[in-house]
Amino acid sequence: MSADDTTADTVVVGLTVAGLQKAYSGAPAVNGVSFDCAPSSVTAFLGPNGSGKSTTLRMITGLSRPDRGSSTFDGSTIAELENAGSTVGVLLDASAHHGGRSVKETVALACIVMGAPRSRAEECIEFVGLTTASKRRVGALSLGMRQRLGLAIALIGDPRYLILDEPANGLDPEGIHWMNQFLREFADRGGTVLLSSHHLNDIEAVADHFVIIDKGRVTADYLTGTLPSRPRTSFVPSDANSFLRALDDRGIAWTATPGHREILAEVDSMAIWHLSAELAQPLESLTPLNDQSLHSLFLSSTTGEFIGGTLSNRDPQ
Repeated sequence: MSADDTTADTVVVGLTVAGLQKAYSGAPAVNGVSFDCAPSSVTAFLGPNGSGKSTTLRMITGLSRPDRGSSTFDGSTIAELENAGSTVGVLLDASAHHGGRSVKETVALACIVMGAPRSRAEECIEFVGLTTASKRRVGALSLGMRQRLGLAIALIGDPRYLILDEPANGLDPEGIHWMNQFLREFADRGGTVLLSSHHLNDIEAVADHFVIIDKGRVTADYLTGTLPSRPRTSFVPSDANSFLRALDDRGIAWTATPGHREILAEVDSMAIWHLSAELAQPLESLTPLNDQSLHSLFLSSTTGEFIGGTLSNRDPQ
């Protein structure tokens, strides 16, 4: 067998995102985003507001045309799939459905569009826990119930992939637990999940792959068990300005929340303790983050909602 024959027989599995780019009015929103999502995995797509998450998901699902790059499901773009709904289930906007239709009408209409039997509507409605609300108008549903409705529609075609944008929004703790359990079971049966989320604690419990995006670029890409482990300390100082100047003087990297309320320093907690004593500045809190922490990785990989680098000359707002 020749090398060309070997290449021709290679089967591409999973979701492959390669070099996606998108600009609006000349301003880049997504700039060269690439990552892979393997079968039987849950990938958490994380980043601050405005980092490019939703734009990326819209390009992956064919709702927005990329300026460059591609995304493929088992080697095919979503436009090339014979019946996209039977391969990829999508929930990007829970408010996208007609508010005057009932839950049952909305899901039944989606079944017609996808060529699924009407009985599938009842199955999906029951699965997401909306049977008792099936006659209610979509416009009267809470955000959490609309999220469940969107998931019901995403599941109609019994897809192998789920692409979800903030699916836990509006869900109570019980609903979030149910959602995470379902996503984990879906992946364990061989499915592939890509979802964005702001719930770091909840998503850390269910995901096994983490991709962080900031200002349109991927800044971190780790599998569970490979998150970088290095000394880091989260602390709240009584005087942020003096602390941050001292960190800069010593060449210690740091990031901070807006207003410099909470600071994450790339150093162990003992060093922060000694610095506090040296500056005669008490600490309101001190938390070592020497383990593999998604929270610390997120803080160090983003600047949109967190301010990194050196202290600016202006006072914290």
